[in-house]
Amino acid sequence: MYKIMSIVGNRPHFIKLSPVYDELKKKDNIEQIIVHTGQHYDEMLSGHFIKELNIPEPQYNLGVGSQRPIVQMAKIMEGLDPIIEEQKPDLILVFGDTNSTAAAAIAAAKNHISLGHVESGLREFSKLIPEEINKLLTDSVTDLFFCPTETGEKNLINDGKGSGVYLVGDVGLDLIQNNKNRIEAAECVLSELDLVPKEYVFMTCHRASNTDDIENIKNILDAANEIGRAGKKIVFPMHPRTKAIIQKHNLRDQLNGDHWTVIRPIGFFETQALIKNASFTFTDSGGVIKESYFHKTPCIIIDKQTEWIEAVVEGWCFVCGPDKEKIMSIATKIPHAKNHYNSLGDGTASKKIAQIIVSYLSKKKQNEF
Repeated sequence: MYKIMSIVGNRPHFIKLSPVYDELKKKDNIEQIIVHTGQHYDEMLSGHFIKELNIPEPQYNLGVGSQRPIVQMAKIMEGLDPIIEEQKPDLILVFGDTNSTAAAAIAAAKNHISLGHVESGLREFSKLIPEEINKLLTDSVTDLFFCPTETGEKNLINDGKGSGVYLVGDVGLDLIQNNKNRIEAAECVLSELDLVPKEYVFMTCHRASNTDDIENIKNILDAANEIGRAGKKIVFPMHPRTKAIIQKHNLRDQLNGDHWTVIRPIGFFETQALIKNASFTFTDSGGVIKESYFHKTPCIIIDKQTEWIEAVVEGWCFVCGPDKEKIMSIATKIPHAKNHYNSLGDGTASKKIAQIIVSYLSKKKQNEF
């Protein structure tokens, strides 16, 4: 038996874990342990997804909650150390680019445990971006690099990673393809919110570069209001961080008007239904960017860069940043790409990851003898 410890901490982690967990569950010689760092403490951002995606309750929950990044990472490492010592996993699996990801990677390396990184190799090439630092820290100690795109694979090769690099595709696509019926069933959310397909915009905004800069968040809300006044409803599931910033700076008036539909964070399948039927999406979320690409829904990126280069090159996504003029230049006449090359995978990423992990652990065990 091989013991695999998956360490998660927020909504995107559960989305990425779900199809990988299911594929590993099919292997007779794999025991799985889930550790939740508690980085996201809102029930709709973590607990709800555990139930919706049929993931077992984590055996451990560190409950670190919201902290300054260094404090948060220190508490995660401190909490993980005795768990790793107790369980002695053969491999630790991490996902994405959060503080939980980087802290878990460091804890794995310090305990001499093999590390697999799902969504490896992506880069934004600016250390001012917190997620970029986490990407670099994690990939510096990774043993199995699971790349969602050719760009990610090339980045790792350029970084001198000579082995353990695998182009598998994006695991999020696996989850969507395996649950098309549940996404179709979730389309009832449109009637519940009084929405007409292709007559609304799906918006998210939560990255620190936007929420922590008052001018950026104002520009984004101004642009959204202009889009709304031009005839599109704005469906806005508001992240707790964004809600706190809007309240702190008395920006609630910016969300007035019949064109706004402000809701709490919603489930994965309802989110997919809303993205699929939107005229376009308006977001700084890496998850929403790639999910828009999966559903062939144009996307305005309100960040200054993105790691999902293929979606931009193909003409499905447009990098505008928190720049109202750039946003409106695209929003007023959204171009529709002519081609879609499935650059983020074929829906078999999780199966490939499970096979690679089992092969790696088997070879490692043989070499020990």
